[in-house]
Amino acid sequence: MAAASSSSAATAALPSLRTSASFPRSPSQLPLFSKPSSIAGARLSARSTPSINPRCDAVSQGNGTPPKPISSTPSPLELLKSSAANRYTKEKSSIIAIGLNIHTAPVEIREKLAIPEAQWPQVITELCALNHIEEAAVLSTCNRMEIYVVALSQHRGVKEVTEWMSKTSGVPVHELCKHQILLYNKDATQHLFEVAAGLDSLVLGEGQILAQVKQVVKAGQGVDGFDRKISGLFKQAISVGKRVRSETDISSGSVSVSSAAVELGLMKLSESSYVDAGVLVIGAGKMGKLVIKHLVAKGCKKMVVVNRTEEKVNAIRNELKDVEVVYRPLSEILECAAAADVIFTSTASKSPLFTKENVHMLPPISRGERRRLFIDICVPRNVEPSVSDLDNALLYNVDDLQEVVVANKEDRLQKAREAQAIILEELNKFEAWMDSLETVPTIKKFRAYVERIRASELDKCLSKIGNDISKEQKEAIYALSMGIVNKLLHGPMQHLRCDGNDNRCLNEVLENMRALNRMYDLETEISVMEEKIRVKMGRSQK
Repeated sequence: MAAASSSSAATAALPSLRTSASFPRSPSQLPLFSKPSSIAGARLSARSTPSINPRCDAVSQGNGTPPKPISSTPSPLELLKSSAANRYTKEKSSIIAIGLNIHTAPVEIREKLAIPEAQWPQVITELCALNHIEEAAVLSTCNRMEIYVVALSQHRGVKEVTEWMSKTSGVPVHELCKHQILLYNKDATQHLFEVAAGLDSLVLGEGQILAQVKQVVKAGQGVDGFDRKISGLFKQAISVGKRVRSETDISSGSVSVSSAAVELGLMKLSESSYVDAGVLVIGAGKMGKLVIKHLVAKGCKKMVVVNRTEEKVNAIRNELKDVEVVYRPLSEILECAAAADVIFTSTASKSPLFTKENVHMLPPISRGERRRLFIDICVPRNVEPSVSDLDNALLYNVDDLQEVVVANKEDRLQKAREAQAIILEELNKFEAWMDSLETVPTIKKFRAYVERIRASELDKCLSKIGNDISKEQKEAIYALSMGIVNKLLHGPMQHLRCDGNDNRCLNEVLENMRALNRMYDLETEISVMEEKIRVKMGRSQK
């Protein structure tokens, strides 16, 4: 599924791609249950894109006369500087987060971009086949579809990923740009840490998202393109999520999307009880199982579970010994719905299980409720939005769950403030680790440089001695050369390493790296970047 959207349309849309507000955020900006438009305004601001071709800019005369265009006849040197591979070397590779989530896009847009977990490895492969994408990961849940990449060029990487998203979802580029988040480097890292900590969730502190971040790492294992930087980013995010939950107790009293759905159902039932309600759960996967567990915690003793197979329902039944869990096949879904007062849907079906027509045909419910309650926590949705137009049904989706936890807002905000302090500390550690990676090519090139000198001088020495020398003597001379080199390298190598916890130390390490590059003409950053670009360009031309 290669990107094939119009290049001109994507380029024109780039200036409207959204990026984060300055960090760190104040606690008042942390999302609880705000409407997407308000959150988007608080967290994202437009960032203009610099001219891709600076030679198209005009030069002012400074005397009130109209600007004079730059000469249209470039010199050979200028042509070289603007050549395809060379101009990329002026950029450093960047971590980019691009996508949309519950704060920026409504469910009807999110469901078009949703990517099943089984396809995550394939998506990584497709993204890394793009010319400027080196590493990639995808995090797709009911609340977000975010892609994280290491791009060899920021602007070209964003353009390629945006076109890929448009191609695979069918959503035009200009429409994506209205709802996109676009974060670079430190901002992208902080965003993922906040996601893993539950600070960016629909329900502040919810725990399910951490398991989903862990699944990204599991799905990426062994996949080309889920490499050192991206895997390191997600593994660090998992550590952050664990630390925030253990040190701030932010999950205490908070709820997941599944438990929020159960709470909402309880609020909407006239008797505010599941004890005598007819409860139907569609789907017995991860979300369905959580819904069932939360229903039991709220006093539900009997429920019907519709699923494609009985295996998962039996596993749930064995786990919940004191609850009557009745299995029904998917073919009996309408019959089961007719006998239910409240229906929870949580399947991976790409088409609606309930349409306006078949819900309209359902008989009135047996209890005092005037309308049957549908709570759809799936993306894509399992219930047609038009069902909400019926007089005999109430429909809620994942965007409607904000009623559930408003009462605990202040307590959660205090925990969020504590969590932000942890996130900033972990963010500095990760940034230091990323910076330290810059020294690795320098270390390799410097060692290779010294090794060439050692080997050359050793050959000269042995040629002068001639053949009148024993094997033991040759080995001794070789060991002597290696010992001298290793001792001479020890000092420089020590000054190119840092534990990452001391900013002063890190700054010194980076300066030492630049000094070695200058003294020995290693040209590490440019040569490595150019090599990567040429390889990517070569693959795309085959």
